[in-house]
Amino acid sequence: TNLARTLQRLKQAGLWVIGADADGPARADEVDLSGPRVLVLGAEGAGLRQLTRQNCDYRVRLPQLGAVESLNVSVAAGMLLYEAVRQRRS
Repeated sequence: TNLARTLQRLKQAGLWVIGADADGPARADEVDLSGPRVLVLGAEGAGLRQLTRQNCDYRVRLPQLGAVESLNVSVAAGMLLYEAVRQRRS
């Protein structure tokens, strides 16, 4: 797909691809987001496509409280960007 090709090119240019994924093996605050990064978010509910997951250097999960299974993509984007800014200011 176009997205997969684009992610591969960005990786070749030296950027890390970080995917937000409910099943991600690491929390967002456990991965270095302070350098040049590409943040990828999937569709609400469905999440990242398999091909997109395969092109991620890291997959991170975001903290969720209660019985919520997925976050609104704009909320997830805000949380991930907040963490990236927090790390860059540290």
